[in-house]
Amino acid sequence: MSDKAQIQEAIKTQGEVVRKLKTEKASKEQIDEEVAKLLELKAQLGGDEGKHQFTLKTAKGTRDYNPKQMAIREKVFNTIIGCFKRHGAETIDTPVFELKETLTGKYGEDSKLIYDLKDQGGELLSLRYDLTVPFARYLAMNKISNIKRYHIAKVYRRDNPAMTRGRYREFYQCDFDIAGQYDPMIPDAECLKIVHEILSELELGDFRIKVNDRRILDGMFAVCGVPDDKFRTICSTVDKLDKMSWEDVRSEMVKEKGLSEEAADQIGQYVSMQGGKDLAERLLQDAKMSQSKQACAGLTDMKLLFSYLELFQVTDKVVFDLSLARGLDYYTGVIYEAILTQNGPAPEAGEKGEEGVSVGSVAGGGRYDGLVGMFDPKGRKVPCVGVSIGIERVFSILEQKAEASAEKVRTTETQVMVASAQKNLLEERLKLTAELWNAGIKAEVMYKKNPKLLSQLQHCEDSGIPLVAILGEQELKDGVVKLRDVHSREEADVLRAELVEEIKKRIADV
Repeated sequence: MSDKAQIQEAIKTQGEVVRKLKTEKASKEQIDEEVAKLLELKAQLGGDEGKHQFTLKTAKGTRDYNPKQMAIREKVFNTIIGCFKRHGAETIDTPVFELKETLTGKYGEDSKLIYDLKDQGGELLSLRYDLTVPFARYLAMNKISNIKRYHIAKVYRRDNPAMTRGRYREFYQCDFDIAGQYDPMIPDAECLKIVHEILSELELGDFRIKVNDRRILDGMFAVCGVPDDKFRTICSTVDKLDKMSWEDVRSEMVKEKGLSEEAADQIGQYVSMQGGKDLAERLLQDAKMSQSKQACAGLTDMKLLFSYLELFQVTDKVVFDLSLARGLDYYTGVIYEAILTQNGPAPEAGEKGEEGVSVGSVAGGGRYDGLVGMFDPKGRKVPCVGVSIGIERVFSILEQKAEASAEKVRTTETQVMVASAQKNLLEERLKLTAELWNAGIKAEVMYKKNPKLLSQLQHCEDSGIPLVAILGEQELKDGVVKLRDVHSREEADVLRAELVEEIKKRIADV
């Protein structure tokens, strides 16, 4: 049997495997794996039989973005970057992959979601899971002890994606962090102010920012009878309270994590508490909580935080919530999470969508004073606090709003279309276009020798271009350009020498 015949036989066999799996309703991952093998065999054939080897789809948990979606996304990025810069941040970048050991053991139970790469010349590498751990590595490696930075880049998680909710395997994070030794709670309060500013400016709908402290949580676990070695795993379970009922969380703590029913019930009493500075004061007097030095330190700082938040005028949206846990292992102090309470997309299972009820997290962060020390050869600590904006969820919401709205989204920033009313004026159009470009004006010209004027005007209507500079033989003789307002359809002859100035004036008036 020839090699080709062998491959054809293997294709036939593999095809049967795929059909059988589909009949038996095997998991999507299993089917995808076997289909990939089938495509690989077909590719080996080459020629005509190899032509249809491509499955035209994006990888699971990823997506393409069309110009309209990118226009919305750019606007969001500009809003966020503008806020970060207003608060004095500079920016950095780090590689998309890190040494595997850099990422290992920093994310608690979520470590299983890290994408590992194959051995690359003796280096075991993984795709970055977030931007915080690479930032800590960057600080330790460069011996930086003070920086206020933002970083916007893609991260990767081997998660089960929920595309409609903005949860992907490849997605952007927008991080703002303050590293350095400062007086307590001042940088922390600024991070919360930044979240408040961004969410207000993006007009996503009503929101609230939940705040807690890892020391308060750990103190609470201790006084409720949680063994030291179960702190982190119980913390991860409490972190699910935004998606699961207390009954389900309690059941997981007792049945799966081996916590006593008594300890779980005591935790239940505390995690139902919400408030502000008043709650921190009340808990400082609480018979149980006051037994924990850790909890008292956290509660004292919580009071201080709320006094700064009052000065920043953001306490209307911030709530001290003892159920907030955030499962990442590296947090050491204040933690926070912003949630939308209305106007979000359809909620996931376990989430309610009525007004005033959470429809999902759009930002989160906290203090991580020990992370840089994990990387520093001398264990030198650099206190850090930061926040990450959930850009994909924000984008999903704004994209849905744009779909529902009749308002047109512009995908270009062209300010002027250079058009002609007659034939054989291509060179004149190109000359004028170059003049406008050289003057810093965003201009376009049709790539045809003799386009119809109607086609050129229609392009402006479709693209939202506000102005048209029309050339004709008479205009060239008179040394003028006919400037047309696309919206009002009014036209005026403008001297060629004054055209740039007139266009800039009109653009400024818009």
